[in-house]
Amino acid sequence: MKNRFIYIFLVLMALSACGDDFLDLVPETSISSASFFQNEDQFNQALIGAYSNLRGVAFMGIYMDEMRSDNTFFTRYAADRGTEASVEAMASFLDDRLTSSQRNNPGNRYGNAYQGIAKTNTILHRLKTNDTEMSQESMDAITGEASFLRAFYYYDLVQHFGGVPLQLEEIQSEEDAFLPKSSVDEVYAQIISDLENAIPKLAVPTSFPQSGRATKGAAKMLLAYAYMAKPSPDYPKAEAELIDITNMNYALLDDYADVFDPAIKNNQESIFEVQYQSGNEGQQSDFIWRFIPKTTNTEAILGIQGTNLRGSLSSGGWNVPTQELVESYEMGDLRLPASIAIAEGTQDGDAFTTERVVSPVGYTPDPDKTYYYFINKYLHPPYAIEWNTDDNWPVYRYSGALLLLAECLVQQGKNGEALPYINQVRARAGLPDLASATFEDVASEMRHELAFENHRWMDLIRYGTAIETMNAEGDRLKKLYGWLLPTSFNVTEDRLIYAIPDREILINNNLVQNPGY
Repeated sequence: MKNRFIYIFLVLMALSACGDDFLDLVPETSISSASFFQNEDQFNQALIGAYSNLRGVAFMGIYMDEMRSDNTFFTRYAADRGTEASVEAMASFLDDRLTSSQRNNPGNRYGNAYQGIAKTNTILHRLKTNDTEMSQESMDAITGEASFLRAFYYYDLVQHFGGVPLQLEEIQSEEDAFLPKSSVDEVYAQIISDLENAIPKLAVPTSFPQSGRATKGAAKMLLAYAYMAKPSPDYPKAEAELIDITNMNYALLDDYADVFDPAIKNNQESIFEVQYQSGNEGQQSDFIWRFIPKTTNTEAILGIQGTNLRGSLSSGGWNVPTQELVESYEMGDLRLPASIAIAEGTQDGDAFTTERVVSPVGYTPDPDKTYYYFINKYLHPPYAIEWNTDDNWPVYRYSGALLLLAECLVQQGKNGEALPYINQVRARAGLPDLASATFEDVASEMRHELAFENHRWMDLIRYGTAIETMNAEGDRLKKLYGWLLPTSFNVTEDRLIYAIPDREILINNNLVQNPGY
């Protein structure tokens, strides 16, 4: 013990002899932003960090987009009324009553987007100002991807919060951080500008599977959406971008279910998807654990024993297909069993024991059994680790491009020209060709093709039918569920966007809250 104290004393004496500079040393493994952005590898590392916020968009979209629409709802567990009540309020259009802390569930979508924007702003600024050891080709590629990502995050913001501050430079002072809102038109103009800058610098995919990074096809898809969703749609320009996509190397897979198979992710039908990887590195997805009902025996569905009986969002019973959606599929539509399955079993209070998983096609409920619909697209058992799956999240698919082009053409009165595109998608689904195409045909096809991919709510807003569609859905759900409040599903213009997080209003006195919140 005496020797130990002597050793510690000598070490302290040696350190003190180093002088005051000892405390100022930066660890040799530490890298500051000033010394980091020097070469292509470092810029690519930063760029990968900017992609990471896409996972927040996918996760929060489950609750704020798909469950906000007529595609899905949730299973209410009376004995488990935890913090998920705020998410239920969003799905029931009661979120104007939420407190500031409740609005943090399922996460800060607003803050997540600005984190991604801040990362891309830093990359773009350092590319212009740093003396880097990079070829022009590499600089262009990184500029293209960063510009695409910034446009993607601003599109997510304007779609969900309306006009927002346009932060376009790396923040270097307090004054830079607190900006007033820009108008919706100004935000769309910036999105379009970023994409026009990105597209010439991005490559067309020539081989599959792709890397998962942004391509010219992904940027053109987002640009088409922006042209069609902005307050004054520009359908001719959107049409041109979508026609370009049809001349790239994308194609529909023969089997609809294969599109979502993690064994062939980033396939020829994929234009852009959020990347996940199962394992122990924290890169996994877990959607299916949330989508199946809370069950005492997950192995009956997932092939692995585990629990999804937790409270809050870490449980099952979310994003449950509605009966109306199930009944809306055409007879013989192969997408129905590929997209939706049924867990059948016995119920004891909130405890459900799964006995079998069956197809919804021709299903007749057994009066002695309980059954739940769940999303089948992301079910690929068996799994090796609880809450750990390999599924990517689809953002843009080639079938979606074909249907968006059909929508764009119909909106211009070119219904006949839309037919080949919608019929390509229907043929893969096992459905007969349409002889003519109306707007309603295209909207229905879009709904069933892209179900459970977080598109439906934004589609309804773009169509201009969100209010009437969701008020009608509310009427149906209130007849089914006596626990829904009479004031739920009172969908008005104010409910088409979400509240800006109260924290942002408090720290930035240039911001004002959105109407109705």
